[in-house]
Amino acid sequence: MTALEDTTTTIEPASSAILIRDGRILMIRRKNPPSYDMFAFPGGRAETGEEPAQTAIRELEEETGIRGHSPQLFAFYDLTSENPGRHFHLSVFLVQADAGESAEARDDAADAGWYTPAEIRALNAPESVKECADRIESELLGSRSA
Repeated sequence: MTALEDTTTTIEPASSAILIRDGRILMIRRKNPPSYDMFAFPGGRAETGEEPAQTAIRELEEETGIRGHSPQLFAFYDLTSENPGRHFHLSVFLVQADAGESAEARDDAADAGWYTPAEIRALNAPESVKECADRIESELLGSRSA
């Protein structure tokens, strides 16, 4: 493989959804490679023609059964190191959902649960997830999550 071929990796758009309730953040544990047994926000790759916010809302429902709405861009990552051989542009959205909707693991999710930012730091999760959890704690939750 030439150096030119190394730099032409296709960028894959992806999105994640962050849903917060009572100081806890909805997380899923992946059941499929390459992220098997890792914790993450519900999310995944965009479908053809889909806007990043649409991807986040769709993936939230596919992986947890929760119908989200009102997405607001929270973070953007140009990810290569977390996914060797792949290149993702990840848009992370804060979303809202009706309080009566409960999360259940579906699709690529082995488990779904609610975690404080401190608990997320101890999980097997990508650095981008831990960074978002830290930002949520400092910018949105303050000391409530301790």
